[in-house]
Amino acid sequence: MMKAVLRGAALLLGLGLAAPGLACELDRPLKMAGLDYDSAAFHTAVASAIAEKGFGCKVERVPGVIAPLVTGLGRGDVDIVMEIWLANPVEAWLKETAAGKVEPLGTTFPDATEGWFVPRYLVSGPDAKAPELKSVQDLKRYKELFTDPDEPGKGRFYNCVAGWVCEGINSKKLVAYGLSGDFTNLRGGSGEAIVAAVESALKRKRPVVFYYWGPSWLLGAYDLVKLEEPAFDQAIWDELKASDAPRRATAYPVSRVVIGASIELAKKAPQLAGFFKKYTTTSELTSKMLAEAREKGVSPEQQALVFLKTQPDVWKAWLPPEIAAKVASGL
Repeated sequence: MMKAVLRGAALLLGLGLAAPGLACELDRPLKMAGLDYDSAAFHTAVASAIAEKGFGCKVERVPGVIAPLVTGLGRGDVDIVMEIWLANPVEAWLKETAAGKVEPLGTTFPDATEGWFVPRYLVSGPDAKAPELKSVQDLKRYKELFTDPDEPGKGRFYNCVAGWVCEGINSKKLVAYGLSGDFTNLRGGSGEAIVAAVESALKRKRPVVFYYWGPSWLLGAYDLVKLEEPAFDQAIWDELKASDAPRRATAYPVSRVVIGASIELAKKAPQLAGFFKKYTTTSELTSKMLAEAREKGVSPEQQALVFLKTQPDVWKAWLPPEIAAKVASGL
């Protein structure tokens, strides 16, 4: 009889159904924002696996980009967004926060960075072609190294995707730093298109200058140097964002990236919300996980399981012991 009961419980779990000890606090699926860029996809996969294995919840992904997903968070169409960048948040987050419809829970990572990068082999070592390239102000002297094949008189700067917040900021920085006449401002239609061009140059050890952010698989996989900019200054930053023709610019601020939640989640699922409040990693660890996933060609969901198997000291601190045990046994 006991063997039959155990077989039945195993069958329920195998079918993805909750056993009695794994009842989710929600009477519906947990709705996670399906942001598609690598760090958000990875952390969404980690949190989803814990919600499923530890709390017995079914998880649904709501695909989309950040602004409409945050608006959906305010409406209750989405429960969790794993990455809200507080240094430069989308307007929807400010609006929904002011309306009291969303709240920050845990810190996905406290040390996200953005900037303009070049490969280390370009600026240091016996074969360095630009040993004195240290700051954005030095780029003008080295523009021939970054020649744009479509405009040979200019260098090429790889911006981020057209329409993203960072694309507008970088375009203004090119003007403020006096580089708009010396560099073409290449804005791709997708993140993958841009990173494919950048990685091609890195693999061939060619000169390339580009915007990127961390954590990301690119920063985890390659030895890159962030070019110096004037130290972050809030007044100059606000001026830069507001002006169409800025005369000054400043470095990107280091950003704390938090988990955004519908205000209703904590009311309906306090234990689940408690997990998200304790969730935290670092930019370095995230970049490492993303680089491993890229190298192996595995999905965010597969790499999330690698993380859970290899970093128990990190994620067990987010959970009560009995929930952590359920996650561990589910691996």
